Amino acid sequence: MSESTTPGKKGNLTGSARKLKDDAADWHNLIQKWERLNDEGSTIATKIVNLGMSKKSDTEADVVMEGGSVKAGDISDNLKRSNQELEEECGKLQDVVDKMANILSKMEKMVQAERGICELEAFQCGEKTAAPLFHTWSTQQFVEVSSKLYESYKQELVLKKTILQELAHTANADLSMVYLSSWLYQPYIEDSGKLLLESLLLETGHRPL
Repeated sequence: MSESTTPGKKGNLTGSARKLKDDAADWHNLIQKWERLNDEGSTIATKIVNLGMSKKSDTEADVVMEGGSVKAGDISDNLKRSNQELEEECGKLQDVVDKMANILSKMEKMVQAERGICELEAFQCGEKTAAPLFHTWSTQQFVEVSSKLYESYKQELVLKKTILQELAHTANADLSMVYLSSWLYQPYIEDSGKLLLESLLLETGHRPL
């Protein structure tokens, strides 16, 4: 691979260019972590729905069996066990959402840092247009791409928190399926976000042109 295909490899980058290139790598790594957490959360959410449905059927059976039979007692024990399992799985899903919130916080800090770089450049250059730090992007374009990525994950986290709050308390099977599908397919994270990330990696030399 020639040096011309990998901007930044011709020498050690410093200052704003180094920061923007590091941020591009961080965006990639954070999004990969988010996707792994999303898969983990989807598995946990499915368990929560299955436990909830099982609990509902046991509760209905308990009402029918209110004659004090041995089977009714067994059902009551099953309810206690399923309540405990449900609580454990909800705790695991809360942990996943907390980790996602931590990722979002790191994304927000990167956007703020890039805005700072943009403001510094504007101060230093005045009315002159600064030369691109890599191929063609202005510093403002880095800020715009990072901001778009951040906003999509911010909206997605709000949805995840809603699903977390509602999932264990939803008795309606169809609604539960909507929640599971929404968690898995992440409606606020569109394919355009993947293109933005790839463009960012190309511009900074993490991907060969």
